[in-house]
Amino acid sequence: MLSRTADHLFWMARYTERAENTARMLDVNYQTSLLPQSAEVAEQGWWAMLDISELTQAYDHKYGLLHRDDVIDFMVRDMTNPSSIMSCLRAARENARAVRGSLTTEVWETINTTWLDVQRMIADGELRDDPSRFFEWVKFRSHLARGVQFGTMLKDDAFHFMRLGTFLERADNTARILDVKFQASGRDDSDPNREQNDFYHWAAVLRSVSGFEVYRKIYRAVITPQRVAELLVLRPDMPRSLVSSMDEVVAILALVSNQQSAETERQAGKLHADLKYARIDDIFAVGLHAYLTSFLERIGDLGNGISRDFLVPLLAA
Repeated sequence: MLSRTADHLFWMARYTERAENTARMLDVNYQTSLLPQSAEVAEQGWWAMLDISELTQAYDHKYGLLHRDDVIDFMVRDMTNPSSIMSCLRAARENARAVRGSLTTEVWETINTTWLDVQRMIADGELRDDPSRFFEWVKFRSHLARGVQFGTMLKDDAFHFMRLGTFLERADNTARILDVKFQASGRDDSDPNREQNDFYHWAAVLRSVSGFEVYRKIYRAVITPQRVAELLVLRPDMPRSLVSSMDEVVAILALVSNQQSAETERQAGKLHADLKYARIDDIFAVGLHAYLTSFLERIGDLGNGISRDFLVPLLAA
């Protein structure tokens, strides 16, 4: 497969997954912002989300003061923000159009229709009227795109590079969602409703990664930060966990390996092994934020390696 074709397929999948995960992050922040809490705590949650998305400076330059509706607008509609949902869906569509011949009709129509529909929905004010419903729609369209890919595409290199983009992006974004919510979870010890608010906070985090029912099935106990982290980092049977995502990345790299990808495969295998054999107590002893920061750096390096070995190198783009 030509590296440019693989590049378009890889980034088409990454942008689709990124739009979904941005919707997930916004939805959990929106839901938790509705809980009883001080204005300061609520504001910290939105700043933390911008910070972990590496968008604080861009937002501050454009808006200055923080306001929930401005953050949502910046992360959904703003086409000058390359990580906004609209920017991601447009980029996914443009990458799909560039390799239209490598996709089934069903995959192309799903991605193209998503881009056309989101423009109409934004114009009709559906984001303003019901943000949570809009975020659910974005997640559904991402699920639909993956399902159509899995159900109609030949399991060849084109399919593998789409899946590689999906799971690399998922690992990155799950780490960001988990980190931003742990940073924003600090609450005033004098708050008489702290225990109740913490339950709703962590329940919202779990729902943001479709993990609430899974958590109840596995732990059958009160929701605690340590168990949430264990579920989203170390459980291989949790579809959006870091180790589950890396299971897929390592397996796909073995299928598409070439003469120059040995180092990238080694990096992926080491990161996977570090997750597979980690213990949550050891992670918390180091500090979850430090652990996730290191993971994000390593997943970024892995993405650069994949681009270098298989795709169009990022520096040349």
